[in-house]
Amino acid sequence: MQDFLTEHGFEVAVEHQGDRGLHRILKWQPDLVILDLMLPGMDGLTVCREARQYYEGLILILTAKEEDETQITGLAQGADDYVRKPIDPRVLLARIEALLRRREGRVQPIELVIGQLKIDPGSQSVYWRGEYVNLPRKEFELLYFLANQAGRPVTREQISQALKGFDYDGVNRAIDVMIVSLRKKFETDTHAPTRIKTARGKGYLFVKDAWE
Repeated sequence: MQDFLTEHGFEVAVEHQGDRGLHRILKWQPDLVILDLMLPGMDGLTVCREARQYYEGLILILTAKEEDETQITGLAQGADDYVRKPIDPRVLLARIEALLRRREGRVQPIELVIGQLKIDPGSQSVYWRGEYVNLPRKEFELLYFLANQAGRPVTREQISQALKGFDYDGVNRAIDVMIVSLRKKFETDTHAPTRIKTARGKGYLFVKDAWE
């Protein structure tokens, strides 16, 4: 596979250990990762889930497993596509090129500046009152989505639809947990206003005027 893709103009690196592969993904930030599920050190699904917190590139899962549940789990963990082995290298190449074209066709999200809050989706960075705030990937996506809807209440269902690979079934409290975490990071001063309000019966409200 490495030889075939190299012949077609790709720069390819191979890692056989899942844990070392995760380290290289986060360090190198490649355009695309072809990820096997059956890996020593750390399985592919765990690599996918952990990488997705800080990696914006494409993930193509490649596995011999045939269970639909495995495919669903892989996509839910943040994979962009899923193919089963064995696969004709030409078919794999076509899937890779299709993923890359799809990414190029995406509308690039814009930088948001609200009061003293700056959110840059390009670099996945957040600055609050001039200081960098380190956020896990999902918290970053949640903050960016809420900021884009500033002044308008959004439901948990709308949030779950906006956050890639995230499911909300009416019971899952993960969104609430992330909201609490964001509040702790942005409402640290003694008399801080509530910057992300709970909209009773609706969801959450990003208060636009509270970020000065």
